[in-house]
Amino acid sequence: MNGTVFVVTDKPETIPPRKMLTSTGVEIKNDPDREMRIISVAEARELFGPAATLIDGVTWMVNDPPQFIPHYYHWTAELFLGFWRTYTTLDPSISESGDTVLPAPRRIWFVHLDASRWRDPARMNQWVLRSVFPSVTIEYSNDWDDRAQLGRAFLLDRVFLSDRAASKEGEHAKKVGRPLAEACSLPGSSHWWSPIARNAMKFSGLSELPHTGPPVITYISRQTSGRRLIAEDHELLVEALEALGNEYGYEVNIVSMEKLSREEQIKLAMRTTIMMGVHGNGLTSLVWMRPSKHRTLMEFYYPGGFTPDYQYTALSLGVNYYGWWDNVSFTHKDLPRKEYPKGFHGTQIPIDGVAVAKMCLEILQT
Repeated sequence: MNGTVFVVTDKPETIPPRKMLTSTGVEIKNDPDREMRIISVAEARELFGPAATLIDGVTWMVNDPPQFIPHYYHWTAELFLGFWRTYTTLDPSISESGDTVLPAPRRIWFVHLDASRWRDPARMNQWVLRSVFPSVTIEYSNDWDDRAQLGRAFLLDRVFLSDRAASKEGEHAKKVGRPLAEACSLPGSSHWWSPIARNAMKFSGLSELPHTGPPVITYISRQTSGRRLIAEDHELLVEALEALGNEYGYEVNIVSMEKLSREEQIKLAMRTTIMMGVHGNGLTSLVWMRPSKHRTLMEFYYPGGFTPDYQYTALSLGVNYYGWWDNVSFTHKDLPRKEYPKGFHGTQIPIDGVAVAKMCLEILQT
């Protein structure tokens, strides 16, 4: 009882291989033998005696290292989204309005992180967690050590284990290259994300979303960041989008997310019909876009470059997707290979603003 997780069952054949459940949690390695043991009920009685201390309710155990967690995208659009997608398989009747019988998790255990290592620089991670699970408590690596040093067994009423390295061992994750893929392969309600979106909406100050009004096009600019469009192409894109808005009555927003408050970012994303921008952290806001058949993410890359980070998140949430190489686009159905060519992180990313505006019009008029 030195911090090892014990899975107690008399049917060990029903338990997946440990490498698909847990890892060392040190950077991204996978050596599960010292982290988890699968034992029988008889073995448990011998090890723990006649009783263990019950920890009731839902526990979310995060076994990841701090390598990725203090990043808005990896926390919200991978780890958090993957946890909730898995949990909601227990309630296939979640409604469009977000009604569910599932109780919120009572606690999160960060097995390998201290209190300062899960927060991101923009403070979005803590906003997301506190907005959707306001009553949740958090324990950190020193708390995990405290429990281990007590020499007592704790029985978890219901536990969900998140482990990035272990998830990458799964069949679906290997196929698409995203750790989220295993969770998204599970059955569940098509409205599985609605309870989270509803809680975030209310916390941001919105009682409900308007059901009428013009489509909203939001271009998230990165022109003050390292990875950005060619300056002239940025200006031409803005002109094309504003012309589109003036002619057809669409609302067009040109924003830098770092200049908006956290509440303003969430509110804008929830009203947005088409979101676009250069590949980067600001596109994480796609998780808050309101459901509609026109809901679309457009992501701009240096020609030849692609990574499925935001594309796969969009796919998991039912958001349409267009990746762009200047005037060439691709969708969920015809994705290129993952590549990081020279120029991927540079300041000379081209985009044909007229072609983008034309595609926006085609989407909104279908």
